[in-house]
Parts: sequence; C-alpha cells; structure tokens
Amino acid sequence: MSQQPIVLFDSGVGGTSILKEIAQLLPHEDFIYLADSRNAPYGEKTPQEIIELSIKNTDLALRMNAKLIVVACNTATTNAISHLRAEYQVPFIGIEPAIKPAALNSEIKKIGILATKGTLSSALFKQTSEAFTKGIDVIEIVGKGIVEAVEGGWTSDKTFVDRLKHQIQPFIKEDIDYLVLGCTHFPYIIPQLKHLLPAHVKIIDSGRAVAKQTQAVLEKNNLKTLTTARGRISLYSNADNIFHLKKLVEEIPTSEVNRMDF
Repeated sequence: MSQQPIVLFDSGVGGTSILKEIAQLLPHEDFIYLADSRNAPYGEKTPQEIIELSIKNTDLALRMNAKLIVVACNTATTNAISHLRAEYQVPFIGIEPAIKPAALNSEIKKIGILATKGTLSSALFKQTSEAFTKGIDVIEIVGKGIVEAVEGGWTSDKTFVDRLKHQIQPFIKEDIDYLVLGCTHFPYIIPQLKHLLPAHVKIIDSGRAVAKQTQAVLEKNNLKTLTTARGRISLYSNADNIFHLKKLVEEIPTSEVNRMDF
C-alpha cells in the first residue's frame, strides 16, 4: 500500500498551491491531483452540495487506489471532512485557515481573514476561530471573484486588481498586521495583495503546515513510499480548457496534465 498514490482534490486549480508544498517535502511519493473546475467555486454552494461533491471526488480517489486523501480545499474541509472521516477508512488531511499562527504572532492583535463564503460560514471555521482569537480583533472578508480569476488566469488584469483593491479596504482601514488566506486558490494572488497592502502586513497560508501534517500521517500509518526515485505527479481536470492548469504546474518535475470527466 505504501507504493500507492496520495490523491488531492480541490474545486479547481487552487489546490495546486498545496500540491507544490507537499511534493517538495515528499519528492519520492506519487501524487494524483483532481481539479473539479466544472463545479468551482465551492464557496457559493450549500453545505450539502459541498458534501456531495466531496463524496464524488473521494470515490474517484479511492478508485485510483489512494493511500491518503488531501482535501486541498478550505471550503470542502470545513463543510465535509467530518462526514468523510466518518464514512471512509482512508486517512484524510484537511485544509484550515492558519488562524492560530496569525493570532499568536500578531503584535497589535488585529488580523484579517480572506476566505470564501462557504468557509467563513461553516461550523468548523467558527470553532477554530473561537479557539485561537480570544482578545484578537478579527476582520473577515468574503473574497468575491478571486477563485474565478485564478481559474481563468486573469489575476493580473487591471479590472480584477481594481476590484480586489476595493474588497480589501477594511484590512487597510483596520491596520491589520497579519492576513490569513482561507482558500487554496488565494496564494496565487499574493503578488497582487503585497502590492495593495501596507508593507508591514504578513500574509500566511496553510501550505507548508499541510505538507508537514501529510508527512506525519504517512509516517504514523507506515504509508511512506519505499522507493528512492522521484515520484510521478498526474493531474486531472474536468474543465473544458486545461491550459491554465498546465501553466500553473509546469515547474513541477514529472508532472502531466490530462482532461477527464468526473
């Protein structure tokens, strides 16, 4: 079983930000990535719809012999991972906003969270936020149009940047010192955010922490690969056009991108 792949799924291309971190830390593992771009964004769907899509993706991952599944989507994690863990025997890794390190390191006790509606309205997000933000001012913003811009590859377009600037004004007004990215698509707009936000604002996401957690779960369950060769990375998308996904992962060694209906 240790030679079987790690499978990641997301509501599109955003979870490749997680894939890159895990593949860098675990270069000998085989990976399969499922980009459910046809149903993006998950953040605007109901909790039940998100659960159903997560079940669909999990069933496909298991047909691909997954030894571990990474739910590389904040919205799917906060809405569906409890259900998935209760229904399936395979280990799951979830993605939660990095609220804890932001809250612990904030010097002025003001942090911002940029996430999807589905994440910010979930019970798991509320539970996590309440656990770590006592005495912290938290400014939450629903990121609108960001997932679509990342999926379409137009994050540098002036129209998008202007809209993003308008959206994040509360962060600037409240003078936060940490910004938590609560969606795996959002690391792809870090260049734009750094340009728009004051220089002292530190931007953090969950990628590295998720990679370390994946390594720990593999070791705990004796699932680490035995091979010393570089692993193979296969990506599948149900989008009509997979050009942008190919572009996002072109620097990952041994990766290939294919279109598949699922």
